[in-house]
Amino acid sequence: MSRAEDAAVHRSVRNGWLLSTPALFLLTIAAAGPLLIVLVYSFLTPGQHGNVVWDFSVEGWIGILWSKDIFTGEWGLADAHLTIFWRSVSLSLLTTIFTFLLGFPTAWFIATRPPAQRALWLFLITIPFWTNLLIRTYAINEVLRKEGLINAVLLKLGVIDAPLDMLYGPFAIFVGMTYVYLPLMVLPLFAAIDRFDMKLLEAGYDLYASRMQVLRRVILPIVKPGIIAGSILVFVPSLGAYVTPRVLGGGKQMMIGNFIELQFLAGKNWPLGAALAMVLLIIVTVALLVYVRYANRDTSHG
Repeated sequence: MSRAEDAAVHRSVRNGWLLSTPALFLLTIAAAGPLLIVLVYSFLTPGQHGNVVWDFSVEGWIGILWSKDIFTGEWGLADAHLTIFWRSVSLSLLTTIFTFLLGFPTAWFIATRPPAQRALWLFLITIPFWTNLLIRTYAINEVLRKEGLINAVLLKLGVIDAPLDMLYGPFAIFVGMTYVYLPLMVLPLFAAIDRFDMKLLEAGYDLYASRMQVLRRVILPIVKPGIIAGSILVFVPSLGAYVTPRVLGGGKQMMIGNFIELQFLAGKNWPLGAALAMVLLIIVTVALLVYVRYANRDTSHG
C-alpha cells in the first residue's frame, strides 16, 4: 500500500470516529451514565429514609442472598429473595417455551401464505403493539377474572359448577406474559422461515424421512437463528417484567422487577435495589452473550 493510500485510509477512519463522536457521547451519557450511578449506589450504605449515605459498603450485594434479623442482627439465608429469583427465571423460561410452541406454527403459517397475504397476517400480529402494555394487561385481567370470558364460557357449557380462581397467581402472570411477548417470538421466526427453501422438504420426503424427522433434522437447524433471536427477545423483557406481574399477580407474586421497585420505594434500601438491578443486568448480558456466540457459530458454519 502506498503512502497516499495509507493516508487516505487513516483519514477515513479518523473522519468516521469524528462523525460518530456525538452518538457515542449521547450513548455514554444516556446509557452508561445511569448504569454507572446504579453500580456506585450498590456499594454505598442505605439512608434512614431512602437515598444513600456515601460510605462504602457491600451490604447491598450481601442482601441479595442473605438477610439480617432485625432483633438479633444475625445474617441468614434470604429464602424470600431466592423464591423471587426462582419465580422470575422459571416463569420467564416457561413464557419463552410456550411462546415458541405457539409462535412457530403461527410463523410457519404466515410464511407459507401467498406473498400478497403475508403483509395482512403480519399486520394482525403487530396490532397488539399499537396498544399500551397496561391496557393489554388489564384486558387479560378481564379474561381471567371470575366473571371473565373464560369462566363465563365454561359455566355456560357446564364444564364447571363454580368460577375458577385464575387471577393473582403464577398462572395469570404466565398467561399475561405469553400474550404480551408472543409477537416478539413470531416476527424473528417468520424472518427465518421466510428464507427457508421449501425444496429441502421435498428432498427430505424423497429420502423417506418422516414429518418429525424433517422437522427435527431439516427445519429446526436451519431456522435456529430465528429461534435463538426470538427466545432472547422474549426471555429478556419477561425476566424484568414489572407491569404484568403487578397487575395479574396482585402484589402477591413478586418478580425481580417488582422487588427492585419495592426496595427503592417502600423498602427504602437503595443499595439493595441497585445491586438487584445490576444482577438483573448481568443475567441479561449473559443471555445476550450466549445468543451472540450461537449466532456467530451458525454464521461461521454457514
